[in-house]
Amino acid sequence: MAEDRTRGEIEAEISEAIIKFEKEYMGRGPDETKTYYLDDLVLVRLQRVLTPAEKQLAETDSIKGRGLVKQIRTELLEKARPLLEKAIGGITRRNVISLHTDISTVTGERIIVFTLGDSLSDENA
Repeated sequence: MAEDRTRGEIEAEISEAIIKFEKEYMGRGPDETKTYYLDDLVLVRLQRVLTPAEKQLAETDSIKGRGLVKQIRTELLEKARPLLEKAIGGITRRNVISLHTDISTVTGERIIVFTLGDSLSDENA
């Protein structure tokens, strides 16, 4: 971890970047975001991220409606993956190896986990 910033400062920067991404790319930001930076993992918990249209679709009795919301959210995140990896890599100063995510259509909570690799500065040394 970078010596000039605390873990809390890095977590706050990541939260801000994810909120900005959600607002600009997904069309709506979360009501609450919490980030945990633990060793080689970054876990981001976003609460109440669903748009009103997604909520309507998810509230149908159909499993298909909930599945569609999950599928669309997953596809959009995968398409934007390079943007997120660049943002998280820039903040942590480490390579992002993988990204994992899931969303609850019941609570509107989304979890994003980034697995980190070596320091970016190690590659440039």
